[in-house]
Amino acid sequence: MSRTAQEIGRTPLGPRPVPDLVPGAAGRVPNVARAVLDNGLTVLAVRKPRSPLVEVRLRVPFAGTSRLHAARAELLTATLLLGTARRDRRQVDADLAAVGAHLDAGVDPQRLLVSGSVLASGLRTLLEVLADCLTGAAYRRSDVLGERARLVEHLVISAAQPASVAHRLLQERRFGEHPAAWDIPPAELVGRVGPAALRGLHRRALVPDGSTLTLVGDLSPGRALTAAGVLSGWTADGPARTLAPPPVISGDRLLAVHRNGAVQSQVRLSGPAVTRTDPAYPAHQLANLVYGGYFSSRLVENIREDKGFTYHARSTLEFWPERAAVTISFDTNTDTTAPALLESQYELGRLSLRPPTEQEVESARNYALGTLATSLATQSGLASMLSMLAGNGLDESWLRAHPGRLAATTVDEVAAAASTMLAPAAFTGVVVGDLDAIAPGLRGLGTVTLP
Repeated sequence: MSRTAQEIGRTPLGPRPVPDLVPGAAGRVPNVARAVLDNGLTVLAVRKPRSPLVEVRLRVPFAGTSRLHAARAELLTATLLLGTARRDRRQVDADLAAVGAHLDAGVDPQRLLVSGSVLASGLRTLLEVLADCLTGAAYRRSDVLGERARLVEHLVISAAQPASVAHRLLQERRFGEHPAAWDIPPAELVGRVGPAALRGLHRRALVPDGSTLTLVGDLSPGRALTAAGVLSGWTADGPARTLAPPPVISGDRLLAVHRNGAVQSQVRLSGPAVTRTDPAYPAHQLANLVYGGYFSSRLVENIREDKGFTYHARSTLEFWPERAAVTISFDTNTDTTAPALLESQYELGRLSLRPPTEQEVESARNYALGTLATSLATQSGLASMLSMLAGNGLDESWLRAHPGRLAATTVDEVAAAASTMLAPAAFTGVVVGDLDAIAPGLRGLGTVTLP
């Protein structure tokens, strides 16, 4: 017979005790072994034998100074693993498959990331294939042209999607012509990129000095660091290029952009936040959660649960070198665009005038500690977290200390963070929709610039 949750939660002696989400529960970070190879590559190795796998993350700072760089970088990641001077793409796939491995590559304005996993017994083989791709990627014409056609088609389709349009406009609104805004390259620029340009970019930008290789799983850290020595042949003339700090986001009126006949509007708001190294970051993290960072937030309760203006609303924290932002996003029907925007701005102001309660802060704290513990519980989550932190100049010591900082943050500190980070005047953003229908309502708000 099945039992109810209430029956499961009790014993003959009474209710089962629910363990507290104390800092130690979210802060169990294994020891990290590290080494720096002669070529400048930092290698991190962590033993976490939950399953007979090893997670691999290679993070390379990969900033550029032009939109053409962004286009080339996008195609480079699509073709980096498609063959070398020694192996064609079939042989790369076969060698990886033989040891239960896979590798994928992706890029954004800050970094190029090669990620994958492998059966622990095949780690050296995966690293040999990776080293071959890093030192001898062929960028064969047939592979490049085939991937270029696929990528151009994908970008054309993506560029027409309302969410992509809103994202691109928000990037331009807050960063202008800074490279941080170029995370979706124009399809027409990608269509001009050829094999020679990819080889040149690989030689100049895909370099080891300043990069980090993270290995997490069923491994011996010492042996893993030794095995990573196969990447010593990956050399370059200079260090990897990091992204310059983007402009500080400044508050401004929202920009309304017309999409003829749209039945939904996309609303994106963004304002400045603090970086992870700022002493006030835990309070800002909790303030963001209280406002719109998870399902039990004020924003979700208002415009989703209470008024039904949207299916999904959220606020998130984003990070770049020396900069951070809080970004609010939701889609809503045309006829509810102005009311939904008004309510989202109302909740920003209300959080300053009516500070979060102790219960709201405690709920947000438990959520933050719980999601952190969950992310560190898997080999994949821990590898991604350590790789991300390394790319931001942080290490496992920050990760171990952060749960304690969250636990020590007071309600007053969260209220103070909310009053600055979530002040309505600090935000800029865009509203994308059918202006023929939504303009009258937006004009009445007084916070939107209409064409």
